Amino acid sequence: MTESAQATWGDRAMVYLAWGAALVWVLPLLLVLVMAFRESATDMSILSGWTLDNLTRVWNSADFELFFRNSFILVVALTLTQIVLGVLAAYAFARFRFPGRDVLFFVVLAQLVIYPEIMISENFFMVSRMGLDDSLLGVGLPYAASAFAIFLLRQAFLTVPKELVEAAVMEGMGRLRVLWRVFLPLCRSTVAAFAMVSVSFHWNNFLWPMISTRTNEARPVTVGVVRFMAPESGIDFAALTAGTFIIVTPLLIFFLVMQRQFVQSFMRSGIK
Repeated sequence: MTESAQATWGDRAMVYLAWGAALVWVLPLLLVLVMAFRESATDMSILSGWTLDNLTRVWNSADFELFFRNSFILVVALTLTQIVLGVLAAYAFARFRFPGRDVLFFVVLAQLVIYPEIMISENFFMVSRMGLDDSLLGVGLPYAASAFAIFLLRQAFLTVPKELVEAAVMEGMGRLRVLWRVFLPLCRSTVAAFAMVSVSFHWNNFLWPMISTRTNEARPVTVGVVRFMAPESGIDFAALTAGTFIIVTPLLIFFLVMQRQFVQSFMRSGIK
């Protein structure tokens, strides 16, 4: 077999693997989509049983307007807060020398390998002692800073040429102005990539909001849909999948609209 033929078969194998991986990823979404529009969650026939009643029933039986508003507030506030704190911390780690810098950065890196679930009990006690349990502030406070944001942005800031920084300083720019006019424009793709990851994570976050809230006033949409899994009444699979469909639709639309920017941001971040 010639080298060109081997390359062709290799390319085809990669394409088949990519399609297989995509199919594995899409199948659960397709299952949710089908079950959400069925009169019965166990009826998988193609020509009968299609209805919008599940979506209407779910929307009317749960306070989804409140849940969506809570999720939107949490996602926007946490993404902006993580970016601001991450940019400032990464700038300090990348460009300033101070006692204990390496030790402190090692502590930041250590948080990347610690599962968030390990800290749930401590976070709950902290939020309770502060009187912030069952509130949006209490749900968001443990996620105000992101070790991943600090690490990712620090690595991006280290790629900024020192000559540009020195030229900016010679023109009379202060440290914050150098950050705003030099570092952020050159690393905006990394900031955008992290923002998209943060939006996805906080929109889908479930365990901590479920533990830290008791009433609907502070619950995001992922926790609100749990009411259809009440043990005393059994699991309503049709309503549960309809609620899941309502939850994932805004995020899917967001990524479909922003998919080009999403891919380009990660490619540029990887190149750096």
